[in-house]
Amino acid sequence: MHILHLYKDYFPVLGGIENHIKLLAEAQAARGHRVTVLVTDPTPRTRREVRNGVEIIKAGRLATVASAPLSVAFPLVLRRLRPDVAHLHFPYPVAEVAYWLFGRARATVLTYHSDVVRQQGWLKLYAPLMQRALAKADRILATSPRYAETSPVLQRFRERVRIVPLGIETARFTQADGAAVAAVRRRYAPDGAPLLLFVGKLRYYKGVDWLLRALPAIAEARLLIVGEGPMLNTWRTVAHEAGVHERVHFVGEVPDEQLPAFYHAADVFVLPASARSEAFGTVLLEAMAAGLPLITTEVGTGTSWVNQHGVTGLVVPPRDPSALAEAVNTLVRQPHMRRAMASAARQRALQEFDVAQMVARVEAMYAEALALRG
Repeated sequence: MHILHLYKDYFPVLGGIENHIKLLAEAQAARGHRVTVLVTDPTPRTRREVRNGVEIIKAGRLATVASAPLSVAFPLVLRRLRPDVAHLHFPYPVAEVAYWLFGRARATVLTYHSDVVRQQGWLKLYAPLMQRALAKADRILATSPRYAETSPVLQRFRERVRIVPLGIETARFTQADGAAVAAVRRRYAPDGAPLLLFVGKLRYYKGVDWLLRALPAIAEARLLIVGEGPMLNTWRTVAHEAGVHERVHFVGEVPDEQLPAFYHAADVFVLPASARSEAFGTVLLEAMAAGLPLITTEVGTGTSWVNQHGVTGLVVPPRDPSALAEAVNTLVRQPHMRRAMASAARQRALQEFDVAQMVARVEAMYAEALALRG
């Protein structure tokens, strides 16, 4: 089967959707499929390469508007491709409109990663085209039942929506090098203080500022913030204003091979999302596979489906430092609860969110879409 993935960026650009496409595409190639990924290049030049069995076409871009790369080459490349299945990763308007106009696949599948949350003015202009692009999809994949229930857009296409959760290579996170884990503890919590961990792009909707404001009420705990992004300097300022900068470590990007050690060194993983833009939280799966209890916020998305309140961790209201502090203190002060939730989290990750299960579920959706086309 020839599978074509469409999105704006691909590795080495890092991000939740980019990481997901890379993992899925490489797993599909390993299963014997011909896999092409069409994205944009940071330069005006169009380039092709093959990486781990995946053909990657990076169409030259002209500019970037509202985080969407604009590329004339993208539709020109697309119209020459004739895959069996086109798999769009929403939202990326250039790909959706280009595919609506020029897509030639036998069947179309679209993963609906997130509603358009912040660019409401832009959405008013794009909405009619978006509806037509979604209507062309034979199957629309929502990443959690919770998101399918709460997205007003998905509700309009509910007969085509299927639930296919994201997945990870769980085996990468179930174990870590003991010496590397000890080194993280020695560097960031040499006195044995509780170690809290956040991993992700430093974007506004991650809500790290609310966790920083909660930290004064969390006695002795240290916070590791792994990742980079546009909110870095703002959140450094928040840490100083809250008087906790000496207990907060902005680690920056961590190489993939070193990341498991950070998870295993931590006591609690916190994803304090403040807006619906945090649609799923793949980092939660990594933390769960590593055996960490979770603290998340109820923003009406998949995060509070991945993290089962009272089972794999705790779910608290968003933008509430007191609730965050209370949840962290509960887990820090009750080691038996923390260990029970950690065990349940790992079990849930292995049973529900391994890459092999995700690939099989996606392929089943391809088969459904192709059957609809005859």
